[in-house]
Amino acid sequence: MTTRDPGPDQNNRHSVRQDASTDALAVTPSLGAALEQANMPRRSTLVDRRVLIISTFAITLGVAAAFIAQTLVALIDLCTNVAFYGRLSFTAASPAHHHLGAWVVVVPAMGGLVVGALARWGSAAIRGHGIPEAMEQILRNESKIQPRVTFLKPLSSAIAIGTGGPFGAEGPIIATGGALGSVLGQLLRVTTHERKVLLAAGAAAGMAAIFAAPISATLLAVELLLFELRPRSLIPVALAAVTATGVRFATVGSAAIFAMPNIAIPGAGSLAFYVALGALIGILSVAITRAVYAVEDQFAKLPVHWMWWPAIGGLLVGAIGYFAPLTLGVGYDNISNIVNGQLGFAALLVLGLMKLLSWSIALGSGTSGGTLAPLFTIGGALGAVTGIAMMLVAPRLGVDPRIAGLVGMAAMFAGASRALLTSVVFAFETTRQFAGLLPLLGGCTAAYLVSALSMRTTIMTEKISRRGVHVPDEYSADYLEQVRVGDACVRQVVTLNGSDSLEQVRRWLHSGAAGAKHQGYPLVDDSGRLCGVLTRRDLLDGDGDPSARVSQRLARAALVVQEHHSLRQAADHMVDHNVGRLVVVAADEPHRIVGILTRGDILAAHARRLQQLRSVERHISLRKRKHNK
Repeated sequence: MTTRDPGPDQNNRHSVRQDASTDALAVTPSLGAALEQANMPRRSTLVDRRVLIISTFAITLGVAAAFIAQTLVALIDLCTNVAFYGRLSFTAASPAHHHLGAWVVVVPAMGGLVVGALARWGSAAIRGHGIPEAMEQILRNESKIQPRVTFLKPLSSAIAIGTGGPFGAEGPIIATGGALGSVLGQLLRVTTHERKVLLAAGAAAGMAAIFAAPISATLLAVELLLFELRPRSLIPVALAAVTATGVRFATVGSAAIFAMPNIAIPGAGSLAFYVALGALIGILSVAITRAVYAVEDQFAKLPVHWMWWPAIGGLLVGAIGYFAPLTLGVGYDNISNIVNGQLGFAALLVLGLMKLLSWSIALGSGTSGGTLAPLFTIGGALGAVTGIAMMLVAPRLGVDPRIAGLVGMAAMFAGASRALLTSVVFAFETTRQFAGLLPLLGGCTAAYLVSALSMRTTIMTEKISRRGVHVPDEYSADYLEQVRVGDACVRQVVTLNGSDSLEQVRRWLHSGAAGAKHQGYPLVDDSGRLCGVLTRRDLLDGDGDPSARVSQRLARAALVVQEHHSLRQAADHMVDHNVGRLVVVAADEPHRIVGILTRGDILAAHARRLQQLRSVERHISLRKRKHNK
């Protein structure tokens, strides 16, 4: 038994057995064989050939999602024409121009009745706006979505929206594309992570196909579905979004979805206003999120089965639509009118408030629909109203109500979902206004900040958080990836000499000497070269020949790690082989032991990180106390 300290005196060996034989170990494998058998951590790579295969499937999903998106839009138009105009047509139509009079109150209720029946006897997964449900399947069910959701979700959404539901088509197609990716992942032989990537790729492709916004669709997948930013995840998702957008360009056209005239670059005063507007919209986004779930809680108290809730909500939606027809249906034209300044102060105020009321009731009732377009409409209308008021009160600031509407719609989504980058890039991609990027970034960041300070969950995560699902809320570099094994391992190593007898080693283990309580010991030959590892159980279990050399107990290859490996690689290596310690060897001399790494050493590295964070927190707290005094 030798304590090895890889310091300046490398040859200082203190064996408890002074008469140990110096003969070479007859049964010890040669250095080359030992190193060939040694188990090293898996070599980590950014991408591998497997990414090419998953990317091919993602591109296929992009094509499929693009055509499914067009089919969904056509179904919505068909339902709208049948429900409000009594004609069989796929021509684009808005419910706002109906001539049904008071009968319009019944139409959304009839649609809600059908959706409730589809949810009860088809799949309850079609309820809601889609993204939270996809998040839950990723976090809790290995990204597995029922195959029937791929056709029940677009069908139910087309009926709900086509009969006047105040939703957009993007939520349902995101859910449908995600379901399609999940089903494909269940049919193929892929890992759980790859299935998650395919789900996210399908969802991103669906959003890109609706809005011709591939970058924001990719960011949405990263911020709300993938919960990571790694090349092996990002590449397939981005390719799916690009493919879906390309199909849309080829079949529908490449015009901006919310085209608007060129806007001027804002000055300092107006820019400050847009940032303040973002903060105000952030406060409203928190209130709106709480209002939506408060309405949902009230529906849960009704003494009827939940399948009737969409019909009840539909009656209220229809009543609101009777007085404010613009609140009915998808309303993408409303968003275009907001950012183009084509609605006056009163019209904007009525649209924003009535759309909020209608959408909150409809979403709280559990019908099938989306959140993006309603949030854009509500935020855009309230932003434009504030912009008009400021233009009248302080004309010298140079506030443009169109930019205020643009900032309002993006900031509302940023505050409600906390998908900051998605919100900024989406508003840019759908309007193609480069001058709007700066106010968008300022306003959305302010809304994000206010929301994060005021609310633990978001409109996307509140529902599943109530079900006990923990949703990651920030993505940071793995701390264990940043720490080298050589910086965390213990350098003082107690080794066993393979030529020692089993009787001698057992006597030492029972002696209570320093190092005799370890659970594992590296085995070396007389030259100090690593041969393997023996555990305490290997040495004490069984009778055996007391005079036999301990090297004869060696039955497994050494589990080793090198100084340059990260603690993440080492921790994964421990888990893969169900061990609690690894021998650390030098990279330039793989036979030379330089330390031992245990689970406790990894936890100690985590402890240092926490101490650093808490030290900063204590410093800030101390400064606050001094300031208050």
